Amino acid sequence: MEKNLRILVINTGSTPTAIALFEENKLLDKETIRHGSEELSKYKKIADQHKIRAEIIINFLKQKRINLNSLDAIVGRGGALKPVAGGTYKINKLMLEELRERSRVEHASNLGAVIAYDLVQKIRVPSFIVDSVAVDELEPVARISGMSDIERESLFHVLNLKAAARRMA
Repeated sequence: MEKNLRILVINTGSTPTAIALFEENKLLDKETIRHGSEELSKYKKIADQHKIRAEIIINFLKQKRINLNSLDAIVGRGGALKPVAGGTYKINKLMLEELRERSRVEHASNLGAVIAYDLVQKIRVPSFIVDSVAVDELEPVARISGMSDIERESLFHVLNLKAAARRMA
């Protein structure tokens, strides 16, 4: 009998850290930890929140008695990379370097891939991002800004928009 894949999903937002555990398509558990402005104001840059958010995820796993070694993959929210097509991407060192040092904007979504990659180093399973905020699938007409010298850029919460579109369809 084939083993069902266990996947940990990490969604780092501006104030929450959302965590979910799936076995194949079945949601086993989830939690959203809200970070207060006082807590987050201790950090000069969003990237500095990396360790505290990773600890929250590890504590979630401990509380739920989920062994890190029982996971087959970890998925982090994709950050503000260079424009890419929608889909799933394996996290690699070049992606992490871009998120840490050359991100298009400083945003909490950049932490998702960094935390996922750090966690998998302990268990040697793959880590991915899905439909990052850097997805660029705009039609040419959507790039028209109203000023001939300025083209509209694609940088928004694609994962959320695609989920909403799927529900409505």
